[in-house]
Amino acid sequence: MNHYTFNDLYVGQREEFSVTVTENMLSSFRAVTGDVNPLHTDDAFAQAYNYPQHVVYGLLTTSFLSTLTGVYLPGERCLIQSVEVKFPKPVFVGDELLVVGTVAELHESVRQLVLKVEIMRRGVRVLKGTMRLGVLEG
Repeated sequence: MNHYTFNDLYVGQREEFSVTVTENMLSSFRAVTGDVNPLHTDDAFAQAYNYPQHVVYGLLTTSFLSTLTGVYLPGERCLIQSVEVKFPKPVFVGDELLVVGTVAELHESVRQLVLKVEIMRRGVRVLKGTMRLGVLEG
């Protein structure tokens, strides 16, 4: 886990990590949320809509941003204030994802950073967005 203070951060700073999506992740997400939509649970249903298999929950994909900010950038002093994301491509079980955050802005008066985020699968963007993060004093 990183321990960046606000003063350690700079525009252009970047952190990333990789994660592979598993069926167990989907099962756990489904158990917590109760979302049993067949697009996420039934291969035949998903294939009827031209997907090769059931589609990973978009918010499960988004949840990796919590790891990005709470562990990597800025790490333990992070307080998520807002998240705005788009999903240009679907994610599937077995996909290895690269989760990337880059500091775009720093606002010292409120100890806030704007983080540009993206999640890539084999060089293809599956999520893009912006997060506003507070940095707790430490």
